[in-house]
Amino acid sequence: MPHILHIDASARPGIAGTDHHGSHSRQLSQHFTSQWQLSRPHDTFTYRDIGQHPPSFVSHDWIASAFTSEEQREPWMKETLAESDQLVDELIAADILVIGTPLYNFSMPAALKAWVDQIVRAERTVGVDKTNPHERYTPKLTDRERHAVILTARGGINMAPGEEMAHMNYLEPSLALALEFVGITRIHAIAIEGQEEGGEVLAKSIVEARRNVERLVDKLQLALKSASMQEPA
Repeated sequence: MPHILHIDASARPGIAGTDHHGSHSRQLSQHFTSQWQLSRPHDTFTYRDIGQHPPSFVSHDWIASAFTSEEQREPWMKETLAESDQLVDELIAADILVIGTPLYNFSMPAALKAWVDQIVRAERTVGVDKTNPHERYTPKLTDRERHAVILTARGGINMAPGEEMAHMNYLEPSLALALEFVGITRIHAIAIEGQEEGGEVLAKSIVEARRNVERLVDKLQLALKSASMQEPA
């Protein structure tokens, strides 16, 4: 039974279209999970709202603890890494990672960057071989197929890869790089654009993004069904 980790990173707590000044990225991520549950109500979910409850920033104590071997860590080091360990455990348990996030000033919100910093962990999600300068880092989340679904909302338009304003969008590229670094290489991205434009531009983008979410849900569920049928009895 697939397990889904759903993360929302918007500073806005509400849902666009329902709440005043609500979040469009939350609208998309909620649409994904609700559509998923329509066909697969028994799949399990973990939800984490880092937009309202941000992870801790990396500190001096965190660095000292994370780069001390597990058998040599003192009690305070284990306590320092407790939050990171929980976030890593949630990610490892997930078959599908769903991230709803806005584009803030060319890249991801600080809360989402803090989450990335907490889950990119030496010897937990990334193996480190200091003796091999050519392949120093090895992703550790390769034990099974995992998917990441990045659902974004941005004020500008034409900011997808290959489009005219793509050079101002570092959100999806940097997030994809971090996920691939730990071993999640099947990445799907859908965006709502035109929040600054509003009106018909935004309305059309919302409709298109929601349809794309529905298509992606169908595609992923079909892939899961095919994979389960191919597993040996």
